[in-house]
Amino acid sequence: MDVNWNIVIQSLGAWLELPMRFFTFLGSENFFFLVLPLLYWSVDARLGLRVAMVLVTSNSVNSLFKLVFALPRPYWVSVDVVPMAAETSFGVPSGHAQNALALWGTMAGRLDRRWAWVTAFLLAFFIGFSRLYLGVHFVLDVLVGWLIGGVLLAAFLYLWEPISAWLSKRTFVEQVLVAFIASLIVIGLGAWQVNRLDGFIIPQEWIDNALRAGEAPAPISMGGFLTSAGTLFGLGAGVAWISTRGGYSASGPTEKRALRYVVGLIGVLILWMGLGEVFPRDETMISYVLRYFRYMLVGFWVSAGAPWLFFHFKLADQPKI
Repeated sequence: MDVNWNIVIQSLGAWLELPMRFFTFLGSENFFFLVLPLLYWSVDARLGLRVAMVLVTSNSVNSLFKLVFALPRPYWVSVDVVPMAAETSFGVPSGHAQNALALWGTMAGRLDRRWAWVTAFLLAFFIGFSRLYLGVHFVLDVLVGWLIGGVLLAAFLYLWEPISAWLSKRTFVEQVLVAFIASLIVIGLGAWQVNRLDGFIIPQEWIDNALRAGEAPAPISMGGFLTSAGTLFGLGAGVAWISTRGGYSASGPTEKRALRYVVGLIGVLILWMGLGEVFPRDETMISYVLRYFRYMLVGFWVSAGAPWLFFHFKLADQPKI
């Protein structure tokens, strides 16, 4: 883990900061959190669902491997690296690099055009490069992120259709049960790694250096796992429920598609940000349960609650059963 690469890249000049922040945003959870509902509600429901499941899986795997490696970020260990962003989790693998390749690759796979693949790989490259420039990842972090993202992309490209076909033959209760068990597996893996690091002491040097960006490291947490697990269960249960009503299609006039996104996004913000302000965010059992519940509601709203509302107000055509 050589900080010299970060120093050399940052020395390219301050003019890169704005474009690098832009590319970082294109690989962030907040960006995909806004784009996924747009895809599912207003563009292509099948693609939106696939990308959502890739994101949830990728975030779970990334959170797990960060705790497995338990390695620092460049600006934590060297005062020569300028921290242009604040991160509290461990560094390896880069979640931005991993998500970028897995998610943009998934969208390219759906289009299956050469220009789409070229665009996806270029975005993944620049998103990974932006993390080096901002001083929050080593080259190793980004390379490992791309590797894991590529593996996840290949797995989803080859396994999505067979698994979807298998699930479609299960009953509603069985589908909900599968989603719930999958979410418990995510929580179980997270608890295993958090317990393994019980007693881990963050070096004071890491803390002092990290505080230059305004936040101290807090890398050992169940938060990411509960977010992914709750969202996974909510999405899965929602898809199972809406399927009993004929499913959901994003087709329709442009003005209705746009209105769906606005209406649906209001619901997302109420559940995501509104409940986030009300629910506690500490590392207690009640906080864990409420975090899981909050993201379960967000997932269910995206996949089923909002579509039901669209049907009710004639913003989308409900398939005839």
